[in-house]
Amino acid sequence: MLTKKQQRAAQKRAHEFLKRAGIVLTRAEARNIEIADFALDELETTGLELVVYLNTERCCAKELVLFPRQTCPEHLHPPIARFDEPGKEETFRCRWGTVYLYVEGAPTKNPKATPPKHRAQHYTVWHEIALKPGEQYTIPPNTLHWFQAGARGAVVSEFSTTSRDEYDIFTDPAIRRAPKVV
Repeated sequence: MLTKKQQRAAQKRAHEFLKRAGIVLTRAEARNIEIADFALDELETTGLELVVYLNTERCCAKELVLFPRQTCPEHLHPPIARFDEPGKEETFRCRWGTVYLYVEGAPTKNPKATPPKHRAQHYTVWHEIALKPGEQYTIPPNTLHWFQAGARGAVVSEFSTTSRDEYDIFTDPAIRRAPKVV
């Protein structure tokens, strides 16, 4: 669980990363940057900072901030019968820094990212796609993936179909997507 003080510090830091990428936020957006620690209490290694611009029944647009070497853990966006959806399709476009994205496919021999050692068993896909500013990659629905920032951190724009984070399936059973702040 994050404290309010930790949340505010992470929001301020994420806002600085967004400024480095040339992304301008309103005051309300800056105050409402979501801090996802995945209920692991290790935000510096496993976490994600998000700005959600819109999330409708048809599409979603977000900014994702990753601190240096911070990892968003392995997960997939499954089909959701209740909404007659095949799962979320998302395109990541790197805006600043470097992000190493891992998806299903032939494993990369010498991957650049390293998941947290005490959780390494929960990272099973190793096909690496390195994204630098201006590069993008589309992840099909129901595809295992995870990603980690390079040494400087990263800012990534996400364009997707409707985001229903509560339905995401994480490989690590300890993960809870909804953040708790005390």
